[in-house]
Amino acid sequence: MDLLDVWTAVADRTRPGPALATLGLPAAAVWAALAAGLLVVALPPLWRALRVVVTVVHELGHAVVGVLVGRSFTGLVLRPDMSGHAVTVGRSRGPGRVATTWAGYPAPALVGAGAVLAGTSGWAPPVLLVTAGVLLVGLLRSRSAYTVLVMLAALGATGWLWWSGDGEAQGLALLAVGVMLVLGAWRHLGAVTREPGSGSDPAVLARITPLPRAVWTVSFVLALAGATWVVADRLWTLVGR
Repeated sequence: MDLLDVWTAVADRTRPGPALATLGLPAAAVWAALAAGLLVVALPPLWRALRVVVTVVHELGHAVVGVLVGRSFTGLVLRPDMSGHAVTVGRSRGPGRVATTWAGYPAPALVGAGAVLAGTSGWAPPVLLVTAGVLLVGLLRSRSAYTVLVMLAALGATGWLWWSGDGEAQGLALLAVGVMLVLGAWRHLGAVTREPGSGSDPAVLARITPLPRAVWTVSFVLALAGATWVVADRLWTLVGR
């Protein structure tokens, strides 16, 4: 395969395809994707194994927003207990720090809603490519062996799906992952609400702003509720008719 063939193959894999609704998929395939996303969150063994995906999106949410507001993303740490930490460098207070800190808990729900919309509307190929790029940056900023292993696995799975998967497989995969991220975001938020720590995002936001922790927690709830509504509306359009 020469350079032109490689370029053509890459270009073919970045074009949006047909929406899932137009592919004539059996309803069972869509329901199976939805069930897969739900079961990952509902079954303790699956959740223990795969909740790190929600943590990755949470931490990269901090990182991406941090970069967008002018901070430097210098490190990513994931731990076997499924906690994590994204290191961004910049002012210790101010709007940029607030936006960066706030972004973590809403990120899985917002990314999950975006994945569902992309997967069902035919935009899976370019979204998978962008996702692989973000994961690559996270890999290059990894600061532990465990983080490297997780990021390599995530990057490998995303890259393989982008390069080898057809439109149906890509769309259904994004649908399943999107549902898992939205539901997983609620689980993560519930955990920090039940056991608030002094280093949690709501606690940090309360320290660096005049607003109490409860206000920030409510803001997370509203963001997650909005993302959930978007997903529910799209799923109703897809399978509720």
